[in-house]
Amino acid sequence: MNKKEVAEIRRQYTPERCTITRICGCYIDAEKNIKTELKDAFLALPEDDAFKYFTIFKKTLSGTLGRNLLNLDFPLEEEKEGGAQEFLLKLRDSQLKDDDLIHGFYTKIIDTYNYPENYYIILIHVSYDVPGKASDGMEMYDASDNVYSYILCSICPVHLSKPGLGYNPEKNCIENRTQDWVVDQPITGFLFPCFNDRYTDIHSMLYYTKNAADLQEDFIQKMFGCRHIPLSADDQKETFNTLISDTLGEDCDYDVIRNIHETLNTRLEEFKDEPEPLELGKQEVRRLLEDSGVPDERLEEFDQRYDDCAGEKTSFLAANITSTKRLNIETPDVVIQVKPESASLVETRFIDGRQCLVIAVNEHVEVNGVNVRILQSPDEPDGNDDGTM
Repeated sequence: MNKKEVAEIRRQYTPERCTITRICGCYIDAEKNIKTELKDAFLALPEDDAFKYFTIFKKTLSGTLGRNLLNLDFPLEEEKEGGAQEFLLKLRDSQLKDDDLIHGFYTKIIDTYNYPENYYIILIHVSYDVPGKASDGMEMYDASDNVYSYILCSICPVHLSKPGLGYNPEKNCIENRTQDWVVDQPITGFLFPCFNDRYTDIHSMLYYTKNAADLQEDFIQKMFGCRHIPLSADDQKETFNTLISDTLGEDCDYDVIRNIHETLNTRLEEFKDEPEPLELGKQEVRRLLEDSGVPDERLEEFDQRYDDCAGEKTSFLAANITSTKRLNIETPDVVIQVKPESASLVETRFIDGRQCLVIAVNEHVEVNGVNVRILQSPDEPDGNDDGTM
């Protein structure tokens, strides 16, 4: 799924557009015991409850594609009888009215999901009558020929509220506040099947993780049978950095690294309105290095280094391996953060036999919020010379 398709589904979670048919929920304690369950028609919920659930569902489809939202394909064996995809398909087609399937779904999550505290599983079934689109992109609700039927699961931590004082309006006094268990925003979830090209794609699913550094690979493999899991955002960045270091060797200096990230940021800016995120495979990374001034002799063994570091079929999302907000420069004792467009103000020079980072100062300098005086060159007048001795 791309950004536009995800956004189209998220827009349905409002009272006016809602096509959720049924909701089920299961509260699990830290010992993996089922404490309570919910089964109801969604439209039968109190209005205030429905609004809070809408917020949770939108959050489950939020974040950056390739970082928080991952498109996963099912292996062929999982689509056969007894496979994970086949089970999810039965669950969807039951419209959450089969208690045995629902309980089996809860059991699968309890057995495979690694979370040491209380959590709440929310599962909904939705039948979205997909409107047609005119040539100008306007939706035509009277031209629908496609119903997208899907399930969305959200896994939310449940925490005990903090102790404190509160106002009791009945007693008109301040007193100790009663602690209760609060359902937080989801940390994991998925949508099945995918909504690709605005049609149902039963061969793939969309997986959500709040923490992009922890995809819960074991849960994905055991719950959904997906073997080919993309590298997490942090792993992509670490692998890319290792690849760059190994490829450049002694030529890995500040200017080359700055050029690489400037080129990446330029391409991200050019790609920002595209529905698909900017993805770099082996050939795109090679072209990136060439455009950033990496010498040809350093690229002679690039293909082998790429396969060794990342794997031949591995690709990187540009948003995961660079930052459009800042360039971090770190030494053991000093950390410098520079806006990418101002990276050229930092240079490396040898001064008195030592390699130094030199920062050009064009305006004022602040230290802990205090403006400090900028030293002038000894060869320049101080501006206060009145000609007297």
